[in-house]
Amino acid sequence: MGTASIHEGVRRMRFSSLLERTEAKELTQEAAAEVLGISVRTFQRWAERYEAEGDDGLVDRRMGRRSPRRAPQEELERMLGLFRDKYADFTVKHFHEQLQKRHGYMLGYTVTKLALHAAGLVRKAPKRSAHRKKRPRRPLRGMLLHQDGSRHVWIEGLPARDLIVTMDDATSEVYSMVLVEEEGTASTFQALREVIGEHGLFCALYTDRGSHYFLTPKAGEKVSKTQQTQVGRALSHLGIEHIAAYSPQARGRSERLFGTLQDRLPKELRLAGITTLEAANAWLKAHYIAGHNAAFAIKPEQEGTAFVADRHEAWREALCVIEERTVANDNTVAWNGRRLQLPQSRLRPHFVKAVVRVHEYPDGTVSVFLGPHRLAMFSANGQQISPDAPQPGSVLGAVKDKPLRARKRASLTAPARAAGKIARVGAEKRASSRTKKHTRRAKTAATAVA
Repeated sequence: MGTASIHEGVRRMRFSSLLERTEAKELTQEAAAEVLGISVRTFQRWAERYEAEGDDGLVDRRMGRRSPRRAPQEELERMLGLFRDKYADFTVKHFHEQLQKRHGYMLGYTVTKLALHAAGLVRKAPKRSAHRKKRPRRPLRGMLLHQDGSRHVWIEGLPARDLIVTMDDATSEVYSMVLVEEEGTASTFQALREVIGEHGLFCALYTDRGSHYFLTPKAGEKVSKTQQTQVGRALSHLGIEHIAAYSPQARGRSERLFGTLQDRLPKELRLAGITTLEAANAWLKAHYIAGHNAAFAIKPEQEGTAFVADRHEAWREALCVIEERTVANDNTVAWNGRRLQLPQSRLRPHFVKAVVRVHEYPDGTVSVFLGPHRLAMFSANGQQISPDAPQPGSVLGAVKDKPLRARKRASLTAPARAAGKIARVGAEKRASSRTKKHTRRAKTAATAVA
């Protein structure tokens, strides 16, 4: 016996008992209707049908009739066949999206899920645990960004790789998604350059305590506030606050995002025919990120943005590996097992023993700086990119603009000497003819002659 038949039998017995009590004036129709969970008018209609037809009048007249709005059985069978043949490892929501996008499917999500449950192809989700209160989101885009990595087999046929994702706390919008061999300083700089180059500088970055993000003097304890990694130094230079997370629960939004990506992204890459890391990164930027944000990003609490444009593009020289080196006696700089030969420069006759800064960029190129001056730029293999590499600053620029004759006589210390001369005006020693001593000697000689 079906559930509907059982419910109908119980309804008949309860209605008969309540009807007798209303006729005996023990209950009002309002009270009886409330017990049955129906309106007073429905109770009155049932009473009229019971009086006219007896028990047959209480039969549910919808039993045995097919609803005109019921989903077509043929379409449900087609959907079930597609799930068995091609999408058996998809979640119901992801499967429903693919049906609509690729197969012209028009039925709703709920009817699809119920049909899959009824066919035994999908298990019902377990009950959720006790309610946890989420941390409130930041109200504006650009106030707080999350960055995290997840190692997973993203591309079928290739070993596990790290996926670096940078997302906004206010909207869950993904700004950057990069697949790399291994997470580290280079991958962090690459992701940050993409975000800042497109959107601008933001207020704060929330990350785990990985060794490329923070230095932790003692395992399990708080990160150092004084010693910085390359990433910490770059963020501090750009005025971006760096916040450390001390538990997986604190990174709940990133953890949930990667749960979704680990389920969806490998299947999407498989459907797109992606087999290489380079093709995957190009496809992520061109197609996947926009679709993901359309499906999962939410509207921020407040309109506007906290991103600020970096008009001087300071991020280009900040988001790279920077270390100091001392120039050797042959005017070379040691860098990663190579010797970078510095060219001649008008800044000084040589750079021996000078302390210079070496900037290594994400593409492997290297620049050597003395203060604000770029002395030279080198390719990843250590070859100087251009013989005109020295790029003098404002001091040399002013000298260069002078006529040739004046430029030959010019010197970098000339302005300092000129300033010194101006400073000595009014402090020159008096001529001997103007001293009091000379005047006294002249008077004495005149007296002797007289």
